[in-house]
Amino acid sequence: MARPVTLCTGQFADLPLKVLAEKAAGWGYDGLELACWGDHMDVAKAAKDKAYCKKQLAILEKNDLQLFAISNHLAGQLVCDPNDDSRTDMFAPAECAGNAKKKREWAVEAMKNSARAAKNLGIKVVNGFTGSSIWHMLYSFPPVSDEMVDAGFAYFAKMWNPILDVFDECGVKFALEVHPTEIAFDIITAKRAVEAVGGRETFGFNFDPSHLHWQMVDPACFINEFPNRIYHVHMKDAALQLDGRSGILASHLNFGQAGRGWDFRSLGRGGVDFEEIIRALNRANYDGPLSVEWEDSGMDREHGALEACEFVRSVDFEPSKRAFDASFDE
Repeated sequence: MARPVTLCTGQFADLPLKVLAEKAAGWGYDGLELACWGDHMDVAKAAKDKAYCKKQLAILEKNDLQLFAISNHLAGQLVCDPNDDSRTDMFAPAECAGNAKKKREWAVEAMKNSARAAKNLGIKVVNGFTGSSIWHMLYSFPPVSDEMVDAGFAYFAKMWNPILDVFDECGVKFALEVHPTEIAFDIITAKRAVEAVGGRETFGFNFDPSHLHWQMVDPACFINEFPNRIYHVHMKDAALQLDGRSGILASHLNFGQAGRGWDFRSLGRGGVDFEEIIRALNRANYDGPLSVEWEDSGMDREHGALEACEFVRSVDFEPSKRAFDASFDE
């Protein structure tokens, strides 16, 4: 049976859920991955009010859509981010703006509520970010000591273990989207993040190949490295556009601008090898949703959402239940 194809609603959070659900059903999706902003999912409400959960689920059910996961990337980012400039003010309530401590405290409670909300919604996975206190040390100048990096992973564990305790209490897993500006952004740092939290099963990954591809990390290798920790999958493409003038650090050019060394693309229009990803997911026995996270600045999003759904269905396939040469012995 083919894996369900869902749509991450983060890039459509300006649309009311009722409107988006109807559109997504028309585009052919099996479900939605609800973002915890806009009116799609309020985790503070959902953590305490089962009637609110039923109301949101009813919107999906009316359109024959399922819910497998919610995503709270924005709050998650604030947990370990330094929060020392205005860029993250928009992620938290207005009263937290400009106050790093308030943003962090709000974020920690929001992530705990995300686990409680997931339990009330009857789902088992929350996707998100962790933030990182050491991302700004990526390039080791001024010189960065091993002790500074060690302290960053220790801080991540200190901040996230109490949050993960609530996830354990709720029977819900947290799936980090491995991504630049997070504590884990490639295979090596992902392994170190798992070790930092003592290998607890509650902590795993929302696999997104696009962020690995432009860093020139093989996405299929990531799945092979963590076959038992792939708790959710984002389907997203990216393209390297290296022209001899720019590099993968993107030259302070925003998404979609000419001259960037890489950019996100609608599915099938970039360089990600999705066949190898499906084969790796099959080996890992992943049978959860394939969730389209559509982020192509050069294409109309509704056109992109429609063709992305069709693309995912075209590339997904079941693993073989028998060896191809088994009939020779019959």
